[in-house]
Amino acid sequence: MTGRQSTLEEVLFGDLNYSTHLAEHPIHEFFGIDLEDYGELTEKRQHGLYSSVDPSNTEPFEAELDDLIRLHYLVLSRRVTTVLEFGIGKSTTVLADALTKNMHRHADYVEAELRRSNAFELHSVENNESWITLVTSQLSPDHKDRCHPHLCPLKVSEFNGRLCTFYHELPDIAPDLIYLDGPDQFSAEGSVRGLTTAHPDRMPMSADILTFEHFLTPGTLIVVDGRTANARFLRSNLQRSWSYHHSPTMDQHFFELTEPPLGIYNKRQVDYCLGDEYYARVTKMTD
Repeated sequence: MTGRQSTLEEVLFGDLNYSTHLAEHPIHEFFGIDLEDYGELTEKRQHGLYSSVDPSNTEPFEAELDDLIRLHYLVLSRRVTTVLEFGIGKSTTVLADALTKNMHRHADYVEAELRRSNAFELHSVENNESWITLVTSQLSPDHKDRCHPHLCPLKVSEFNGRLCTFYHELPDIAPDLIYLDGPDQFSAEGSVRGLTTAHPDRMPMSADILTFEHFLTPGTLIVVDGRTANARFLRSNLQRSWSYHHSPTMDQHFFELTEPPLGIYNKRQVDYCLGDEYYARVTKMTD
């Protein structure tokens, strides 16, 4: 009798204890959060009915520690070397902190054994210059060293005849973690036959990842924050062997590129960063 297979959520977070992680890595202090006032760490924050689809909003949302703890944990536990972030924000600080710690722990091995030209770099793509200014002004010197913001306008376009958006330019890197939490749905220029993503009853529909999917190396992880319609669009159009999981409780989607390594350097990275459990997942995908 075959036992139940673990979900990708269990694979990624089975060993995560939110309180323990926060005690070891007090990322809440970056945002001046008093834990006694915050409430349950895993409790989702409540927003107004139209707050997330208000194009006039100029105030950042309050920090959601559950999301930030998970991001920090993923970078550390998977020994991530290079992050591509769509949408700058509080996640930028947390990702930069985790990459700084990975650099201190793993730089010797990565520099000597792996082909990672942008090791311990965070590249954040953002179409709003004021957000970039606000977030980068609050980074510590160590975190600024890790962070590479990219101001990039975006346009309404099509992918396989489906309405979507693309940034005009992307950083020319090879990430092993992609965090999709941008762009907003209102900033894309142009339309397709009169259609845009800017109607408040529509939603963001980023297709940038599809452009370079064929270059991603096995073991790459994509985290989509909310954006369920966008995650479903990606899932319908990604062509390679992706493990996928949607967590309604977390309001996040996870895609892991679960394929055999491409060659010696990718295999070294998988061995060092993900270990034998990754190969077990590859076997299950090919059975």
